[in-house]
Amino acid sequence: MRRKKEYFKREPGPPPLEYTFRRRARFGEVDAMAVMWHGHYAALFEEASTELRRMTGLGYEDFFEAEIYAPIVQLHVDYFKSLLLDELFTVKARMLWTDAARINTEYEVTKEDGTLAATGYTVQLFCSARTGEPCFTVPPLLEKRHDAWKAGRIGGVHE
Repeated sequence: MRRKKEYFKREPGPPPLEYTFRRRARFGEVDAMAVMWHGHYAALFEEASTELRRMTGLGYEDFFEAEIYAPIVQLHVDYFKSLLLDELFTVKARMLWTDAARINTEYEVTKEDGTLAATGYTVQLFCSARTGEPCFTVPPLLEKRHDAWKAGRIGGVHE
């Protein structure tokens, strides 16, 4: 199989944080062949990562209050088996520990029978909302969430 087992090197630290959701491929997401259009996988990743970050105190409102942004600077998708119209599937987002001023998230899209449909990852890099300059040190919001993550006050698998 061409998929790497892991996209990111695992750094010493607490276990990954996960969020999973399940739904069907919608009419507006498929092409004329009833196959989910490849561009919609990025939207599935965003849906899962948004909820995961919200649950961990790293949602968009938290970013705005802390006057930081976390734009996606890398997005990668590997496709394996097409999702079809009305097919049930599961999306899992896994946020990985890093000491850097960034968020590394890996994704798996799985068909109802357990077949892997797609995998991928995103990298979000923190920057100042005032200047647009990258954060070269971990911003206070992320440091606070890192402390909670290490202490076990956030974590586990959510669905």
